Amino acid sequence: MTIDDVSGCQAAVCAGTGLDAAVALFHSLSDGTRLAIVRRLADGEARVADLVGELGLAQSTVSAHVACLRDCHLVEGRPEGRQVFYSLVRPELMDLLAAAETLLAATGNAVALCPNYGMDTGERS
Repeated sequence: MTIDDVSGCQAAVCAGTGLDAAVALFHSLSDGTRLAIVRRLADGEARVADLVGELGLAQSTVSAHVACLRDCHLVEGRPEGRQVFYSLVRPELMDLLAAAETLLAATGNAVALCPNYGMDTGERS
């Protein structure tokens, strides 16, 4: 999948700059539910049913987010009978998230105040 295939993506400004893959990667991780799924799978494989119970979300919601991560080749499924166990494809993904946490700590989470992508006014503490 190329960045041009990502519906609603506003990354056209990066087209042809060699940043397309990075934009697609960060776009795939830009949802809190997908990040929660990735963090959970860092602890070991899980079924959609397991993720539903742990995240407290609808099965259809979890399935859609797992499908997105699978389509981006960040997670893979291992069928076992009638069940599918999902796991991270690349452990380096956790290194990326650890680096993001380090950056957030260094900036005092200032990105949360970003008028474009930060928390809504009602969520700020």
